[in-house]
Amino acid sequence: MKANITRFGILASFFVLFSCNDSNKLTEVVEVPLPTKEEKITIGSPDEVTVAPGSFGLTKLPFSYDGLAPDIRSLTLETHYSKHYVTYTNNLNKEILSTEYENMPIEDILKKMDLSNAKLRQNAGGYYNHTMYFNLLTQKEQTPKDTLAGSINKEFGSFNNLTNQFKGQAEKQFGSGWVWLVVDLYGKLQVTTTENQDNPLMKNAVIRGTPILGIDLWEHAYYLDYQNRKGSYIDAFYKHINWEKANENYKEALKKVKKV
Repeated sequence: MKANITRFGILASFFVLFSCNDSNKLTEVVEVPLPTKEEKITIGSPDEVTVAPGSFGLTKLPFSYDGLAPDIRSLTLETHYSKHYVTYTNNLNKEILSTEYENMPIEDILKKMDLSNAKLRQNAGGYYNHTMYFNLLTQKEQTPKDTLAGSINKEFGSFNNLTNQFKGQAEKQFGSGWVWLVVDLYGKLQVTTTENQDNPLMKNAVIRGTPILGIDLWEHAYYLDYQNRKGSYIDAFYKHINWEKANENYKEALKKVKKV
C-alpha cells in the first residue's frame, strides 16, 4: 500500500494524525475550524482620544490620521498618538499627583527633577518630547522663513547644510532616542541628540538648551511603515516639519537665553 499523501493549501482545513504503530494507516482526522471573519483594524479620529484627568493633556492633532499619508500612514500615526503619547501623558500625571511637580510647567519639571527617578524622567520626557513632535507636524511641505531662516543661514551656512547635519545625526543615532534643533544657553542654534526620552532641557544633556524641533527615532514612530529603513522615515518626517511653528518656538527660546 502506498503511503497516504496529504496536501496542504494556503489555508489548511484539516490536521492529520498518524498512528505510531502503523505509519501507513490513517487513524484520526481532527477538523481545525477556520476563522469565519477577517480581523479588521479600525482607525478612529484623533479628536476621540482622551486621557485621564490630570495636570497635563494632549496637544491637538490638526488633521486626521491619514493626513500625512503615504509618508506617515494612518496606522502608524494613530498608534503613535493614541497609544504611546497617551500612555506617557497618563503616567506623567500619576507620577506627579500630590507632589511638588503637580502644578509646575513641564519645562520646569524637566530642568529640576532628580534624574534618578526613572519613572518621572521617562514619562515627563516622553510627554514633552511627543507634545513637541505632534505640534511640529504639518501636511504641506515648508521651508524656514523669517527670523529662524536668517539664523540658520548665519549659523549653518544654508538650510541645506542644516538639513544634512540633522539627517546625518538622525541616521547615526543608535537605538531609541531623539535628534533636536535647539537654542543653546548662549542663544546659538545647534543640532544635538539624546537617548530614550531624554531631551536638552535635562541636567544631563550634552548640549543644554531649549528644543525648537525634534524627531522621534524610537521604532514605534516608523517601523510599521519603514521597518529597518530608518533613513526613509527621516526623509518623510523632514517633509512634514512645520517650520512656521519652529520659528515661533525659536523666538520664544531666545527670550529664555541666559545673559552670559
